[in-house]
Amino acid sequence: MDAGLAIAVLLALGFAVTNGLHDASTAIATLVATRAATPLQAILLATVFNLLGPLLVGAAVADTIGGIVTVSPSVAVEVIGSGLAAATAWNLTTWRLGLPSSSGHALVGGLVGAAVVEGGTHAVNWGGLNGLHPVGVFGTLIALAVAPVSGALAALIVIRALRRAARRATRRWRGHVQGGQWVTSAALAFSHGANDAQKSVGVVAAMLLADGKIDSLSAPTWVIIACSAALTAGTALGGWRIIRTVGRRIYRISPLEGLSSQFSSGSVILGASFLGAPVSTSQVVASSVVGIGAGRRRLRHVNWEIVRHIGLAWLITLPASAALAGAVFSIWRLLT
Repeated sequence: MDAGLAIAVLLALGFAVTNGLHDASTAIATLVATRAATPLQAILLATVFNLLGPLLVGAAVADTIGGIVTVSPSVAVEVIGSGLAAATAWNLTTWRLGLPSSSGHALVGGLVGAAVVEGGTHAVNWGGLNGLHPVGVFGTLIALAVAPVSGALAALIVIRALRRAARRATRRWRGHVQGGQWVTSAALAFSHGANDAQKSVGVVAAMLLADGKIDSLSAPTWVIIACSAALTAGTALGGWRIIRTVGRRIYRISPLEGLSSQFSSGSVILGASFLGAPVSTSQVVASSVVGIGAGRRRLRHVNWEIVRHIGLAWLITLPASAALAGAVFSIWRLLT
């Protein structure tokens, strides 16, 4: 493995870590915020199921991400490496601010920005939808836009259904709710690994393919395990900023509401993973919390200032990471 490829693979793992800072932390945010589990217990749960997700679900999301750029093999490592560097830098910036922005948007923006600087608009697979399967940039952006809306609507429906079921419940119901949170949080971590770890897997596979190390976009097992482990490490290294935002600052949720958020978010993300649709766990979970506020008819209790800040971060992520990737690619070219 030459130096350029090695650096790009390390950048992919670095991106997975920062993705974990954002998205793996939101996978356990409500579990910790409602005190159903300690931070250490939540991290161990996320670790196990983040690893299982990409190993058991398949590589549909990785294939989608790996097909975004259409540059020649001779410059693929530089283009993808620059995109990864930009996405990682953006993730670190928004994490420092405590904003659950989309790692998926950052990665797409980074890849597009570097590819356009290298070969113009023809270097990008703009794509669209092939049935329900997203293809290229537009297909990915459609998935990233639809998923938060789906998460909010699902959470609204689930919280109303659970509250109706809980009207005649006794105090023993509370114990069942906390137990259910463990199950739904595990399912959310599993779906998160199945979707977000595959983003890093996809770009590593694309670089290995361009360098002739593999003969298809099917990534070696070591790539899947390494990216999954890096994703989970992000939570332990500092995901608590995002946990506080999602679990307490948007809307202070109860255990029953946490159960609703985890179940609805996990269902949306897992369904997207089977369709090969890259989505943002942070977007889906954050929007599900807002959906719970709507379902409880407590929209006035939602911290709309925080929601606006999150929305602004989502809007500027794509162009900002694209511009940053273009600059990184130009510097990379000068140094190599």
